[in-house]
Amino acid sequence: MSAKAKNVIAMIIFGTIPVFIRNIEMSSLETAFWRGLIAISILLFIYKIILRRKSSIMSIKDKLLLMITGMGIGLNWVLLFMAYDYTSVAAATLANYFAPVIVMIICPLLFKEKARIFQYICFFMATFGLILVISGGGMENSGNIKGIVCGLLAACFYAAAVLMNKFIKVGNDLERTIWQFFGAVLILSIMMIGKGELQISEISLFGLGNLLILGIVHTGICYLLYFSSIRDLKGAETAILSYIDPLMAILISVFYYKEQIFPLQWAGAIFILGFTCLYELFQSKKALHLDEQKKGSYDT
Repeated sequence: MSAKAKNVIAMIIFGTIPVFIRNIEMSSLETAFWRGLIAISILLFIYKIILRRKSSIMSIKDKLLLMITGMGIGLNWVLLFMAYDYTSVAAATLANYFAPVIVMIICPLLFKEKARIFQYICFFMATFGLILVISGGGMENSGNIKGIVCGLLAACFYAAAVLMNKFIKVGNDLERTIWQFFGAVLILSIMMIGKGELQISEISLFGLGNLLILGIVHTGICYLLYFSSIRDLKGAETAILSYIDPLMAILISVFYYKEQIFPLQWAGAIFILGFTCLYELFQSKKALHLDEQKKGSYDT
């Protein structure tokens, strides 16, 4: 299977997550916990049994950083699942997809990168899009506001995970993912202890089937497909293909759940996805230009 095909399949399947989440009769917290636990089991099986690989040499510091990053991913899952409970799939997904916008504005501050005017334009226009999504759904609708707030908090934790990943250079993609999932399960386990109640024993066979698909397919297999694909794709290709996920979620919201998306929300979706895509394409083009400059200096 080509790298592009792997990426497209992963993005399409990622976009169908809300369908399975809404069929699982458990809290968002417990659903996220079992998702991570099932995914770790699958990835460890692939890594140790099928690929027969030994763990690479990784410092305790790197493992801890990966686990902390995974905690952010775990909290992202919980909050995103909560967002699906309160608002439409489209609105929740668009709020969560604000994560790249957060990364866009924090990177220059954290890594002392020179911010360009184009970067600020993309940030403000994407933020304007988010305002349209919120106001377009009705400011008087408390459920819609709660859902979008949960989606935005989910985006913050995912953005934090992305930024922390930039500090970790060791280990292969699959091994890094396993350590991150360990971190996700750890933080969710602590939260589950605080909750003090398991609903897994009360879940129906249909709900259990959806949970297994969520853990095995959407998390274990799809993460493997995604990480194995991005190594062989150009940055611009990865950026464009990543938009299949939110577009799938919007289509499911409209055609499967028959959820109403108001004109202002459609406009907001275009602003968020469009300007984030423009920024990522700009970053990919800049990275390619820098690589060509380095190559030219080596040739001389």
